[in-house]
This record gives sequence, C-alpha cells and structure tokens, in this order.
Amino acid sequence: MNDLRQLRHFVALAEHQHFARAAAAVHLSQPALSRSIQALESQLGCTLVDRHNRGVTLTAHGRLVLEHARRLLAGSLALSNAVNQLGNLQAGELRLGAGPYPAARLVPQALGQLLQRYPRVQVKLNIANWLELRDALLESTIELFVADIRELQGDAQLHIEPLQVHHGVLFCRPAHPLLQRRELSLGDLLDFPLAGTQLPHVVERSLSAASGRLQPLSVECDNFLVLKRLVAGSDVLSMAPWDVIAEEVRSGQLCLLPMQAEGLHQHSAYGLVSRAGHSLSPAAQAMVEAIRRVDEQTPHSETVRG
Repeated sequence: MNDLRQLRHFVALAEHQHFARAAAAVHLSQPALSRSIQALESQLGCTLVDRHNRGVTLTAHGRLVLEHARRLLAGSLALSNAVNQLGNLQAGELRLGAGPYPAARLVPQALGQLLQRYPRVQVKLNIANWLELRDALLESTIELFVADIRELQGDAQLHIEPLQVHHGVLFCRPAHPLLQRRELSLGDLLDFPLAGTQLPHVVERSLSAASGRLQPLSVECDNFLVLKRLVAGSDVLSMAPWDVIAEEVRSGQLCLLPMQAEGLHQHSAYGLVSRAGHSLSPAAQAMVEAIRRVDEQTPHSETVRG
C-alpha cells in the first residue's frame, strides 16, 4: 500500500498542476517527484494525471484519489496532534538529527539524560551534515536536529536556537613530529595533511585564504570518530571545536598545536533547528530541554596554549 509521503507528493502535484512547482513545494527534485507519482500509480493500478506541455491535469481516478488522500493526510495530522497533546513519553518516538561535532559529545550526553528519565522512548538518530539534515527536516524524516547553523540563518522555514560557542583547536597525535619543534610556522603545518568534516563556506574560504589552497582539506569525512582515529594513528592533523576533543587532550590521547594564521582561528556554531511554525512532539521537546541543560553545564572553551 502507498505511504503518506506519496500521497503528500500527489496532493502537491494536484494543487500546483506542474511537476517543477510541486517538486519545489515538497523539497524534492523533479525526477524524484515523478518517480513517486509513478510508484503511486503503479500501486493503485490506474493513471492519476495526464501529462502535457503546460503541466498536468487530474484524471477521473486522480480526482477520486485526491479526495481520499486529503482525508487521510488530515486524519494523520489529527492523530499526531492528539498523541502529542497527551504528552506521554512512556511510549514516544524521537526522530533526531545531529551534525558530526554535536554527535561526538553534546547529543549523546543529552540523549543519555533523556533515556535515563524516559527509558521507553524509541530514538532514531540521523548523523549527517547540516545540508542533509535540513532536507530531512523539511521532508519530515526528522523533527529536530543539532548542527552548524551558519548557512541556515535567515531561512524562513526553520526555527533556530543558537547554542554555546566553543573555540576551534588544531590537534594531532602525541608522537607527532611537529610537537618536537619549539616554533611552528604556517608552512610547517601545511607540510601535513589536514582532515575535517564538511566545512561551511565561510570556514572553507577562510582556511583556503590562510593555506593558499583551493581545497584546504586533504580528507573530508562527516564521521568524527573516524577522524579522531585517523589523527591518533598517523601524522594527519585535524581541527575541531574544543568541547569534542577536550577529554582526549586531558587524558593525553591527543595533543594541541598552536594556530599560526588568522584563517585557522575558528569556532563552533551549534544550534537547535526545527521547522518554523511546527510544534514539537513531547519526546522532541524533552530532548530540547536535555540539550539545553547539557549545553549550559558545559564549561566554556579553555585557553589553548601554543
């Protein structure tokens, strides 16, 4: 049987009567919307729209399906709202997204607090970069995420709550040859590969200007655990907000290197992101409160010694 997403896609197409406009409205590419409609037609065994140069028109079957689709979607929304109003977190579901850096510390700590209090909540966690998480949010795959918000500011579809800022640090393994030098130049740092997660454009431009390289990263990976292990086992360098490697630095598993150029001085820009004008489920609201608590309890970035 067709799912609600296909019905939403069909209703959008019926309302806009044009594939390109409908695709934009539901945040899909035009080919993806076309595949969704074709799949729905295949499942129902009928043609829903007649395609022509000006757009589409509904067939008799299409008009019938549209009536039922709107009723089903309205019923689904009413059901969700009714469940949400109960505020019962004993059997709730949390569909959450996290960027690589928040996923390394902030989100697990907050999630641990949430599940300690509400152990029966079912959690689906999507770890990705901020662009993928925005798409997932607008497609209702997730209802909340924590990620870098620099390129999301000003988006009318989003509600954004900035979180605490942490200074960026450059780090390496304890036996790295650069640690044996009394003074380091930018050229010394550039002799070694730099690894990191996908960079916001403003950060990428700053690092490119500092390094003189169009592509400042030798390794791009959105899994921060992989990056930390890469650095710990090689001469690769990496940059990250202080809070996500503070524990490893204090325990001696990783070491800090001094920043030698203005473009290398970066900072975190975490934020809580949800859809503007949409109320959160009880589980998501509880997660927001847990994230705020952990964020407030996190010490501000320590001074980095060169």
